[in-house]
Amino acid sequence: MHDVLSFILGGGRGLGLYPLTRFRSPPAVPVAGKYRLIDIPISNCINSDIRRIYVLTQFLSVSLHRHITNTYKFAPFVRGFVDVLPAQQTNEAADWYQGTADALRQNLRYLGADDARDVLILSGDGLYRMNYQDLIRSHRETDADITIAVAPVRRTQASGLGVMRLDDHNRVTELVEKPRTHEQLDALRASPAWLEKVGLARGGKEYMANMGVYVCKRKLLLELLTGQPEAVDLVTQHLALILQSHRIHGYLFDGYWQDLGGSIRSYHEAHLALASDHAPFDFHSPEGVIYTRMRNLPASRILATHLDQSLISDGCLIEEGARLDRCVIGQRMSIGRDVVLRETVVSGADRYEAGPEREWTREQGMPPIGIGDGSVIVRAILDKDCRIGKNVHITNEQEIREAETDNYVIRDGIVVIPKGAVVPDGTVI
Repeated sequence: MHDVLSFILGGGRGLGLYPLTRFRSPPAVPVAGKYRLIDIPISNCINSDIRRIYVLTQFLSVSLHRHITNTYKFAPFVRGFVDVLPAQQTNEAADWYQGTADALRQNLRYLGADDARDVLILSGDGLYRMNYQDLIRSHRETDADITIAVAPVRRTQASGLGVMRLDDHNRVTELVEKPRTHEQLDALRASPAWLEKVGLARGGKEYMANMGVYVCKRKLLLELLTGQPEAVDLVTQHLALILQSHRIHGYLFDGYWQDLGGSIRSYHEAHLALASDHAPFDFHSPEGVIYTRMRNLPASRILATHLDQSLISDGCLIEEGARLDRCVIGQRMSIGRDVVLRETVVSGADRYEAGPEREWTREQGMPPIGIGDGSVIVRAILDKDCRIGKNVHITNEQEIREAETDNYVIRDGIVVIPKGAVVPDGTVI
C-alpha cells in the first residue's frame, strides 16, 4: 500500500443530518457515543496500511480539524500523515469547493506531486469496516481504470443512493445518482442470473449501491480533472460519462454498510441497531479497530438503574430509578433520578459541570448539562451539551412528522434537540 494515496471528502452542508450539522460538518457528527463519522474512513485506511491521507474540508470544519489534529499522529520516522486540506483562496482558484470533482481539482498540487500508482477516494459519512487492500488488489488484478465499491440494498433504499448495474464481469454498465422513477429503478435491478452468481438470489437486495469508495489510477484521475475543468461532480459529470470508454468495475462488498449521512431516520435507526442484542457492527474487532481520540475519562457510574439493549460511554453518571431501553449514551452524560429513555440517542457532553457551576446555573434559571430528574424521552436524538430540565416529556404524542422551533427539530417523526439547546423544567414536546 506504499503507492496508494487517499483523499477523504469532507462533504458539504449535510442537510440530511440537520440539525446535527447546524454547528459542524457531517464527518464531525458524533456516532456510537464516543466516535465521530470521520473516524470510520481514517481507521479503515490505517488498518489497511494506507498512511498518506488527506481530508478535504469546507463547511463548519473547526471541530473536525480539532478532532483530527488531536487524534491522528504518526511516529516521526513513519512516512505517513493525516492532513486537513480546507477550502482556501489560491492563485488558481478563489471559490469554495463546488463539488467532489472540484474539491479534488483545487488540490491537484498534492495529487500531482505524489508518486502514488492509485488514488483511494472516500466519503466521510458511511459506517462500515473494509480492508482496502482487498479492494485495491481487485482493482489491479482486473486492470480497471476505476473501481467502485458497491453494497447490495433493497429497492426501498435505492432511491436515496447512487445505484449501478454490473455485467457478468462486474463491469459497470449503468450509473444513476438517486433514481426516482419506477422505470429507472426497474432498469437498474440486478438480473436473477447475476444475483445467483454472487450469492444474493435469496436476500431481497437486488440493487447495487455506490458506497462512495473509489480507487482510480492516478494518471487517469489527473487527466479527468484537468481535461474537464467545468465538471464539479465526480460521479455524474465524470464517471457516468466514461462508462463505455474506460474500464470501470464494481467491487462487491458483502459486509455491514450504512449511509449515516442521508437522513436523521437512517442515523437514528443505525444507532438503535448498534445497541441491539446482535449488533451488526463492532467498533472493537480483531478485523480492524475503529480509532478515536483518547480522553482519559473515568468509568461510568450507574446506580440502581434498569438497562436494556443500551450502550453507555465513559464518564457518565446515571442515578437511581432511571430506565434505559434501546439507547446510546455519549460521554460525560448526567442522567437524573427516575428518568425514562426509550429508543433515544444521547451524544453526551464536551465537558463536566462542577458542583458550584451546576448550582450557579440553576440560580440563573437554566438546567445544568444533562437530563433532569423525572424526565421521559422517547424516540429522540439529543446532541451534545443539551440542558434538559426536570420532568420534561419529549414523546411527540401528536406524531408530528416535520417541525422546527428554537430548541427542537422534528424529522421523520424523530425529535432532535440541537447542540447546546435548553429545554426548561416541565416542557412537553
